[in-house]
Amino acid sequence: MNAPAKKRVVLLGATGSIGESTLRVLAAHRDKLELVGIAARANWEKLASIARSFDVRHAAIFDDAAFAAARANAAAFPPGTRLSGGLAGLVDLAQLPEADIVLVAVVGTTGLEPALAALAAGKDLALASKEILVLAGKFVVAAAKKHGAKLLPVDSEHNAVFQCLEGHPQAGVRRIVLTASGGAFRDWPAERLAQVTPADAIKHPNWAMGPKITVDSATLANKGLELIEAQCLFGLRPEQCTAVLHPQSIVHCLVEFTDGAMLAQLSPPSMTFPIQHALLHPARPPGVDPALDLTKALSFDFRPVDETRFPMLRLAKQTMATGGVAPAIYNAANEVAVAAFLNGNIPFLAIPRLVEHTLATVTNFEPANLAAVLAVEADARRVATARLSNFAP
Repeated sequence: MNAPAKKRVVLLGATGSIGESTLRVLAAHRDKLELVGIAARANWEKLASIARSFDVRHAAIFDDAAFAAARANAAAFPPGTRLSGGLAGLVDLAQLPEADIVLVAVVGTTGLEPALAALAAGKDLALASKEILVLAGKFVVAAAKKHGAKLLPVDSEHNAVFQCLEGHPQAGVRRIVLTASGGAFRDWPAERLAQVTPADAIKHPNWAMGPKITVDSATLANKGLELIEAQCLFGLRPEQCTAVLHPQSIVHCLVEFTDGAMLAQLSPPSMTFPIQHALLHPARPPGVDPALDLTKALSFDFRPVDETRFPMLRLAKQTMATGGVAPAIYNAANEVAVAAFLNGNIPFLAIPRLVEHTLATVTNFEPANLAAVLAVEADARRVATARLSNFAP
């Protein structure tokens, strides 16, 4: 009997934290998964190392200067490697003929065009970039349906919801509850938040993630984006999507059904679990990291979210209720605000104030096409950037 064909994977964002976890999954399942394309924003040396480790012959580097450096050092890649650069390089990889699934793990909205290109080419799409569905969810979902491609969530919370909902009719779902760790300042007195530094904010208590997403975890913007994404991904109404604080980060979601029963998905706080589920779905081979050890005492805490302490969650819920391009405005303003905070240009508590100002300033509407969303997203960035000086420390 012939061995089953390997699933061929393109990984956009190979050098980041999600990329590193994905590579661990790929290394553990070389008999089931084959890495055929990789991309990075700028770290071409690390990309070359990955290419050598997995014998990958298609690589792309988004940053122009880094792409030029990679081409000048092409010998660092396996012989015959095809190097491409810029956004066009990412789009090219997303459409790679031999690929079966494209995992998009690039930060921000850079992955939007490659994601749509992958779907148009009939590739299944594993999504780890929240901004793609927040910015253009209805267009992404429509493209997947049109081309018969699967959308497989990689975020731990959305992957958990996906697992809990599988096999259950949508009409039977009352609500979904996403869990939030509460981030680096969950247990800080509220008065201390005015003194938060970027170094404080990037120390997550449970997860190893990049600086931007770690700050988003501390403000709960991350959870707000996830609620917006969940509404789109699972076809839910805004009031069906909520969140609770769960400091242990072991229960990743709860799904409540109309009969009052709830299902929860549990796993240790490692991204290898949702990544493996998405890449190998519906198969469930042994995992990369140890499972929960139920011979040891475990306790789970759930707390309601204080939206006065975490206004970014309140603002996210407002954008869900408003609809239109409000989620894109929220995301764009948050990206500007977090970047300014990490650069020391605004204090931590100014992040939600800047986002709220931008939401109130930029006109909301129902977009007819993706170009309209991208235009308002750029406008929101301009509005937020122009306001930064008002919040300078």
